[in-house]
Amino acid sequence: MSQSYNTVFQQSIEQPEEFWGAAAAELHWYKKWDSVLDSGNPPFYRWFTGGMTNTCYNALDRHVDEGRGNQLAVIYDSPVTGTKERYTYREFRDIVALFAGALQSRGVRKGDRVIIYMPMIPEAVVAMLACARIGAIHSVVFGGFASHELAVRIDDCKPKVIISASCGIEHGRVVDYKRLLDFAIELAHFKPEICIIKQRDQLKAELNEDRDLTWKQSLLGAEPAQCVPVESSDPLYILYTSGTTGQPKGIVRDNGGHMVAMKWSMENVYNVKPGEVYWAASDVGWVVGHSYIVYAPLLHGCTTLIFEGKPVGTPDPGTFWRIVNEYSVAVLFTAPTAFRAIKKEDPKGMYMKKYDLSSLRTLFLAGERADPDTVKWAEQMLQVPVIDHWWQTETGWAIAANCQGIEPGPIKYGSASRAVPGYDVQVINQEMEQLPRGQMGDIAIKLPLPPGTMLTLWKADVRFVESYMTSFPGYYQTSDAGYIDEDGYIHIMSRTDDIINVAGHRLSTGAIEAALCEHPDVAESAVIGVHDDLKGQVPLGFLVLKANVDTPETQIVRHVIEYVRENIGPVASFKNAVIVERLPKTRSGKILRGTMRKIANSEEYPMPATIDDPAILDEIREALQTIGYAVNSRSITRET
Repeated sequence: MSQSYNTVFQQSIEQPEEFWGAAAAELHWYKKWDSVLDSGNPPFYRWFTGGMTNTCYNALDRHVDEGRGNQLAVIYDSPVTGTKERYTYREFRDIVALFAGALQSRGVRKGDRVIIYMPMIPEAVVAMLACARIGAIHSVVFGGFASHELAVRIDDCKPKVIISASCGIEHGRVVDYKRLLDFAIELAHFKPEICIIKQRDQLKAELNEDRDLTWKQSLLGAEPAQCVPVESSDPLYILYTSGTTGQPKGIVRDNGGHMVAMKWSMENVYNVKPGEVYWAASDVGWVVGHSYIVYAPLLHGCTTLIFEGKPVGTPDPGTFWRIVNEYSVAVLFTAPTAFRAIKKEDPKGMYMKKYDLSSLRTLFLAGERADPDTVKWAEQMLQVPVIDHWWQTETGWAIAANCQGIEPGPIKYGSASRAVPGYDVQVINQEMEQLPRGQMGDIAIKLPLPPGTMLTLWKADVRFVESYMTSFPGYYQTSDAGYIDEDGYIHIMSRTDDIINVAGHRLSTGAIEAALCEHPDVAESAVIGVHDDLKGQVPLGFLVLKANVDTPETQIVRHVIEYVRENIGPVASFKNAVIVERLPKTRSGKILRGTMRKIANSEEYPMPATIDDPAILDEIREALQTIGYAVNSRSITRET
């Protein structure tokens, strides 16, 4: 931390080639790049063009070759199956190399696509790195996604091989992955040549003899594969994110720029040293899992954790603390939703007191806005810095963070801190005028984006430009709204479609939610804009209460309405809130505010493909009816 944040940031913006060239020099290249940044075809910028490298070599073999093969690389902990496993860098390299050879023996070559549809088990990470080893392009689909969603992805990326498991385990139930996979292949127009299935003891799958192999069968006769050099700009993976048209968008990540950004971020954003245990409590099906369960920790020489469980219920709200204690976790990264769940079940932190958490240095939160109440609760309970940071599937790593490895600044509740070096973040209006500090507008990032961000959309360059680069030419459109304060701290208030217009006043649902969570009995909240004949829109709040609350619900509702009036002002016209047992969320923990808004406005909506539990929508409808909303209970339509 010899340089100040301002010095590092300015260099990254004003001298990006020198800045990122120095970062890239810490990794292995078969051939050095011709240029650090190729700006010849904007907005299709390319990093380290002409360079030849291999991400798997840098993540595994490099550490073995440098004499650190006996260091612990991967820990697998599955409270849902009672399984614990540990792998050194040498052991994991050998397992990956053998499976990569198995893929090669089945005809998988550089540039071929491989879909990975698996639960949180070591084989999922092995499959990802094996693809990287031989230059194949992996596309991980969140395990347990509905067959239709998987079929859409099969048709879009046309995989030669699909790697899956017989089952996953969620919420105390066994999910038949193989049945979902078979139906998806039946629905898809494109048919994969081979499916490799990891058989699990909890449910054995029936195999299609003409197409399916078990994981063990695939390894018979295989020889370990060597790393295949690839171009820096060759795709490493495709990761699909939801699109507004219903057609998923395949985010394409490169090899060279991605590995440089991942390794740089570990030391500079997270302040983690090689050899330390870093735990991203997420899933490999999401971008956090790609970046910070698999690639970044291993590229940096850390020990990473594969966790198959939940923050509560597997078996109790102390699961996270048991893991921190058992494996001496230095840095934990998870979603605010996880901590809200823990706080709801254990508001006084009694389970934390059972474990030694002295190894934990920092907690990072991302995935959605971290409400100040949750951040303060975590700080009080853990007695470590709690860092909210902001990034997206498209960027692959943090846009804004309180960079712990450069010059940490003070924590401001409700802010994702300052722009990470490499990101020229600005707040602009529709006329592309940069707005004064403190004024809310569209958050955009001036091009070029730094290494590690998306190259394009898979086979959809035109859609890439239309989706991200058209509204504000020369900028990446984040679709987030907020402001930058006088200290340069970025405040993400809402997605741009979560800005509500109350009688001509633009209000952030995030700001109202923060006020609701100030109430001591409220564990979690969501705010949506509902139609109002007079004001156009008015806010409506949904409250989830902490466990064992004695305060009458009518009193809580009255109090939160007063809170909003005091903190936001009468202009918010916040006059209605309803208490619910839970909020509808995606499997990654994001609240489905858009779906809730459609229900409240009695509009038709598709069943969200990523919803954690569809039954919650019935509960939302019933709750709305209790406060006088004429909700059409048959307004639901399903995507076909």
